[in-house]
Parts: sequence; C-alpha cells; structure tokens
Amino acid sequence: MSRRPFGAITLYRLRPSDIEALILALRNKGLSDSTVRQVYTILRAGLDGALRDGLIARNPAMVVKRPGVAHKETRHLDAGEVAAVLKAAEGSRYYAALALIASTGMRRGEALALRWEDVDLDAGVLRVCSTVTRIGKRLVITEPKSAKARRPIPLSPAVVTLLRKHRTAQKAERLRAANQWTDSGLVFTTQFGTTVEPHSLLRVAREAARSAGIDGAGVHGLRHAVSVGWLESGVHIKAVADLMGHGSIAITGDVYGHVSDIAARSAVDGWSGALGL
Repeated sequence: MSRRPFGAITLYRLRPSDIEALILALRNKGLSDSTVRQVYTILRAGLDGALRDGLIARNPAMVVKRPGVAHKETRHLDAGEVAAVLKAAEGSRYYAALALIASTGMRRGEALALRWEDVDLDAGVLRVCSTVTRIGKRLVITEPKSAKARRPIPLSPAVVTLLRKHRTAQKAERLRAANQWTDSGLVFTTQFGTTVEPHSLLRVAREAARSAGIDGAGVHGLRHAVSVGWLESGVHIKAVADLMGHGSIAITGDVYGHVSDIAARSAVDGWSGALGL
C-alpha cells in the first residue's frame, strides 16, 4: 500500500515513521543535508507548538533522530593557486570582487552588499555592515548574521589601488547607463547599478578555477585560503577570528585550523630546537 503524501496526514495521526519517510524522500530528491535538517527543525518546532496548544498528545518528531550533516572539508588552496584563479578571472566583470574576497576573507554576500560609504580608501579600511541574501525570488540586503560579522577590515595598498580603478570604471559605466542606472551605492553592481546575483560570482570563480586547471575551487575556497594562510603565517587565531567575522575562535579552529605538513613540521622542529634537542 502506498504511503499518503505527508501534507495529507491528519495531525493527530502523524507518526515517527511518517517523519522518517519525509526525511528519506527529501534526501532522495537530492536536497542537501543542511536543508533536510532545517526542514526537520522547523517541523519539530511546529509540532512543539501543537503539543503546547493541546492539539496532539505527544510530538512524534521527538523520537526521530535529528538528520545529520556530513562534514565536507573545503578545498585548501595555497597562495599560488589563489593567484592563478585571480589571474584567470582578470577579464571578468567581477574580478575586483573576487580579489577583495581573496585578500580579506570577506564572505560572498558581504562583498556584494558592500557600499562605497563603508569604504575609506584614504585610510585603507572598510567596514562590513550588511550582507546579500535571497528571500524567495528577491535579493535583499540585510544585517550580518551576527554582531561579530560587523567588523572593520584593513586593506592592503594593492587592494586600495584596485578599488580606486574599479570606482573610476564604475563611474564611467554609470554615465553610459544614463537614466537606466540604479543608484544603489554598492561597490559591486550589475551594468545597471543593481545588486549582483551571488551565484554569478560563484560561477565566475568556478570558471576561473577550471581555466587555471584547479579543481574544487569556488568563492568560499578563496575565503578559506585567506584564513589558513594567516594562521600558517603565525597570525594569532583571535585576530583571524575577528577578521573573518567568526562568533568565536572555536569556529576558526574547527573549520580553518588545520595546518599543512610543512607548517606542522616547521612547528615541531622549531620547538625542538628551542629545547636544544
């Protein structure tokens, strides 16, 4: 006998096996582990509300194991590989955005929400104040996901020069677009001044990586490389956590805290030498 669609099951007849079948169906549809877990979390919270209001005698989701999320280690790019990806992306419209992410560790949404008013090129610093998210079919600029994500980030002289050139090019593009230009104040925009679709930036990064012959590299890979590079060069983990906008150094250590074989060997040899061994 075929199982009834989940949405057609009467609330008081809902069983743990129905919820398990839903989780399996979502996985079979190819949804990510994190999406499946989010569906379960929302369902469980809704059933908690039904239990509180006396609509059900128990919450069947309570006895269903929370869906796991398989950890996928981000591809670790070294400095040479990052440079190769950026070189391959030089002709792209979004090269400057990728270069900024690769040099500062900003998140993709943070870079695409960056406004000129939050960039001080004379002082060589920017402030992360917002991020781009998709709500339904709309791109919306919202507050960062945490207080720690609101942070200042220093800019190297080379990146300051790059952004000055980018701003000059954007002003020329604005003149060409005339009354079709949307004055969003964003640093990175479409040819008409509107918000850039985050997936477009991801596509450019992936195409550049393929052109450079580097597998598994994307926008997050560029951000990942920054933090690993800082940690391996001896930057204190608290400073790296602050620059990356992490809520705690535990996140930095768990996600980015592995070191290369060379760095590990150097650390062990250096300490042994200090001990006179």
